[in-house]
Order: sequence, then structure tokens, then C-alpha cells
Amino acid sequence: MIEILNDVTAKDLLPSIHRLFELSGQKINLLQRSWDPGKGTPVFTVQGKYTSRGWTEWTQGFQFGSALLQYDATGDESFLEMGRKATVNYMATHVSHVGVHDHGFNNISTYGNLLRLMREGRIPHNEWERHFYELALKISGAVQAARWTDIGNDCGYIY
Repeated sequence: MIEILNDVTAKDLLPSIHRLFELSGQKINLLQRSWDPGKGTPVFTVQGKYTSRGWTEWTQGFQFGSALLQYDATGDESFLEMGRKATVNYMATHVSHVGVHDHGFNNISTYGNLLRLMREGRIPHNEWERHFYELALKISGAVQAARWTDIGNDCGYIY
């Protein structure tokens, strides 16, 4: 049975939220230090350690996007730098990949978060960077739109 506590306020949750982001930051840093990008993308854990599976790279956007969200929540600029650098160094292949449906996971989590942070004034506005992020998202969207399969009656799906 679920017990609803109607007297809990957002302020009451702050210690737990701070602890959550403390632990999250530790996990993001640990993965950044220990993962060899040459092995592909960390997808699953085996005996508590990440391993890759060559058939999917959908988690790479979460890997680097998590650093950007950590920055967003905490203001710790080391996570912004980590996420921004990894996006530039590793995410370009995901932008125009026609064989997967994982564009949102990869591109919205990285380029999308960077663009959002810039538009919100959380990171300095840089015209060239803004265009770079927008171009990545436009290409990703065009690739997904091209993967639309019409099944009639204005219905369809992205395979």
C-alpha cells in the first residue's frame, strides 16, 4: 500500500536531492575516468562494470548528456566542459546515422541540452556554437523524417 504524505514540501526534499546529485557526479566522473572510448559505448553492466555491445550506441548520448544535466543542476563547470568536449569529439557520427531510431537519446541529450543551456543564458552565447548545435539537430531531425514509413490514411512510423 502506498502512503501519501501530503505535508511533505519541496524544501523537505532538498537534502535528498543534494545527495542524489553528489552521487550522480561521482558516477559520471568514475565512468569518464575508467571508460575507454575505443571499446565503444557503455551499454550494459556485467558484474557491476559497464561493457559495450557493438550493435547499439544509443547510450552515448546519455553518457555525455548526463554530464550536461549534472552541470545544469549543480553549476559545476567541470561537467559542462566534460559534456561539451565529449559532444564535439564523439557525437558527430550520431547526427546523420540513418540506420537507427536513437537520435533523440543521442542528439537531444547532447546538442539539444547545449543549445537549451545557451538559450536559457546558463552558458555564454556564442553564435558559432549555437549554429553548430542547431545544425546537428536539424540534420538529425531530417534523417528521422526521411525514415518515415507511410502506411496510409496519414499514418506511419519511423522504422
